Formats: sequence, C-alpha cells, structure tokens
Amino acid sequence: MKKSTLFWLAVVGILMVVLGVICICKSSSLFAASWVMGGLTLIIGIAKMVFTFETQKFLPNSASRMLSSLLMIILGLIFLFQKNFMASSLPVIFAMWLLIEGVIIAVQSFDYKDKEHNRWWIILILGIVAAILGIIGLQNPDISTNTLSIFIGLGAIILGLAYLIALLGLYKAQKQIGKLGRAIGIGRKKKKAKDEKKEIEGEKGEKE
Repeated sequence: MKKSTLFWLAVVGILMVVLGVICICKSSSLFAASWVMGGLTLIIGIAKMVFTFETQKFLPNSASRMLSSLLMIILGLIFLFQKNFMASSLPVIFAMWLLIEGVIIAVQSFDYKDKEHNRWWIILILGIVAAILGIIGLQNPDISTNTLSIFIGLGAIILGLAYLIALLGLYKAQKQIGKLGRAIGIGRKKKKAKDEKKEIEGEKGEKE
C-alpha cells in the first residue's frame, strides 16, 4: 500500500472532525457557513474516492465506500450551489447521510478485523453510534436548527474518529508488511551469498 493512500484516509478523518466542530460551533448560523461545509464535504468525498480506488484490492466492500464517496460529493455540491434546497431538506438529508455512513463504517469494521486490526471493535461501535444519530434525526425532522447542527457535528466527529482509528491500523499493518518484506529480502540475499560461496568453494575443489 502506498503512503499516499494513507494520506487520503488521513484527509478524510481530519476534515470530517473539522466539519463536525464547525457544525457544533456554528449551530446558530449553520446556513451562513454552508459554503465552508460544502467545500469540506466535497474534499472529503474526493479524498475518500481516491482512497477507495487505491485500496480496492486490499480491502473488500469497495462498492460501499464508493457509494459513500459519491454521497459526500453530492452533498458538497448541494451545499455550494443549492442553498435554498438545502435549507428546507437539511434535516432529512443529513440524517440519512449519518445513517448510511454509520452502517457502512460498521460493516467495514469487519474488513479491518480480517486484517488483524486490534481496534476494529471501536470502529464498529462508532459506526453504530453514528447510525443511531441518523435514525434519531429521521424520527425527529422538526427539531430546531441548533439541535440538528449539534447532532450533525457529533455524527461527523464520530465518523472522523472512526476513519483515524482505521488509519492507525492500516499504518501498523503497512509497517509489519514492510518489515516482513525486508526480512524476506535479507534472507534471500544471505541464501544467494551462501550459494555463491558454495560455488566458489566447489570450483576451488575441482582445480585442486
């Protein structure tokens, strides 16, 4: 796995947390900050799509990650160019986003389990919590904007933490693979040197 692959996942996790903090801190003027949120959401979607392409052979369920990436990109574009539509549909849209993203994260946690990620269960719990926040939002679409912003912010922070924990596991896995590769390379070099030494000794024995 390339180092740039982990970079894209780091971008997703960090910006997701930043998005959550903005939602909570700007809960009284959420729509005024819509262009900032739209830009962040769009970047998150693009970064996640790049990460999906680069890990589709390493991690299964790439289709679910691609769906999540497209959803983020669409949300970002709506934030940037359709503010009136967003103002009237924000509760349902973000509740659905939290629900879908939470379920996807929960399912992907088992992929990390298969890769021997020790903290896969934390990712599972965070995904479930995000999905629950989405369900609460869908069941209460008439809640105030301030409350809704806090729900969105908490959900985004939870998802961001899940991605950062996944990043930590993939980074450790990459280091282990690198160590194993170096050990195999050293072993091959030693074997090659040993074989060459035997050949030289054999040639000397024949001359004698």
